[in-house]
Amino acid sequence: VYTKKGGWIVADKIMGVIFGTFALLFFGLPLGFIGLLTLHTTYLYFLVVIVLSIYLLVVLKVFGFFKTKSRKQIVSVLVGIIVIGVGVPAAKQLYEDNISTVSSEVNIHEYQPFHDDSLVVKMDEEATLKLEDYLPILDGATAMYPLYAAFVQATYPENQNYLHDETVMVSTTPYAYDNLFQGKAEMIFVAGPSELQRKTAESKGLELKMTPIGREAFVFFVNKKNPIDSLTLDQIRGIYSGEITNWSQVGGNNEEIRAFQRPQDSGSQTALQYLMGDTPIMKAPTDDVVSGMGGIINEVAQYKNYKNAIGYTFRYYSTEMVGNDEIKLLAIDGIEPTKENIRNDRYPIISEFYAITAGTENSNVDMLLQWILSPQGQQLVEKVGYVPVVE
Repeated sequence: VYTKKGGWIVADKIMGVIFGTFALLFFGLPLGFIGLLTLHTTYLYFLVVIVLSIYLLVVLKVFGFFKTKSRKQIVSVLVGIIVIGVGVPAAKQLYEDNISTVSSEVNIHEYQPFHDDSLVVKMDEEATLKLEDYLPILDGATAMYPLYAAFVQATYPENQNYLHDETVMVSTTPYAYDNLFQGKAEMIFVAGPSELQRKTAESKGLELKMTPIGREAFVFFVNKKNPIDSLTLDQIRGIYSGEITNWSQVGGNNEEIRAFQRPQDSGSQTALQYLMGDTPIMKAPTDDVVSGMGGIINEVAQYKNYKNAIGYTFRYYSTEMVGNDEIKLLAIDGIEPTKENIRNDRYPIISEFYAITAGTENSNVDMLLQWILSPQGQQLVEKVGYVPVVE
């Protein structure tokens, strides 16, 4: 609109708003898409509200909406309520993100065989088995990798690329079973199969040969500041069934129990299911996680070391691989999960772990398996940090 006094005043304002809108869309949409792929949704909502609030305030200012004090106060209150509404969840999420975790992953590259700086355990003598060709393709759980990497170091030809050429994989328990079922692995090192994994093998006509090669303790852990040092098996079952919900019910502080779980078909989740028996496990806490294409999915929440949290894993993984000094392992029925208490069967939750095959024509698979059960192989199991099945 043109006026003699002011010229193209309103038109300038409209064009400014239009230009600002296009600039917001041009820069905001790509940034928003990147944010959707990388940020927790709580942070993303907070950023969107802040940007839109600023944009709205600028538009109102351009058109002179804030001519009166009352209008300024009304808009300030409304914007403040909206910002606080999304800011409080964002602040809470920021607090939770800064709580230490017990990761479900470790740096497996530190245990690669035939690397000079590797943490892989080496034998003090030459192995009685030396494979030259038709090398068994191996896979397994993360916690098992230091062990079967040591087997490879002892018996395979020197090669620094086994992990990269997928001769020696480490895919985690669920994927290791999948690779075995699909013929992509010939031997896997894992805890026993879940009911679903057993049924999958049967549906494919596969017979799982499960050879125990070592023994391990299934352990529960809490924040080191938690006054609880020991629980009974019945108390563990009560917590994970949802019957016991407060630490005061087992002699601790008056705090709600945050009982974390692991993903379905993982080795530790399967161990929990066996421990619970016929007692139903309560629904696992979940996090909203952004998938690769920007969609929201629910995943089992990773353990966060709240003062009132409890989680579980296997002894070797927690003490040797993760080594988190912010947690403590609980005694069960007053028995500590030590190697000695595994060896003498005093600790109440002991399980065997296995080298599992599903039928292969590679004769070297059986040769490797026989060597693992030999005195040399079992000594290496001990040296890595596990308890052997053959003393």
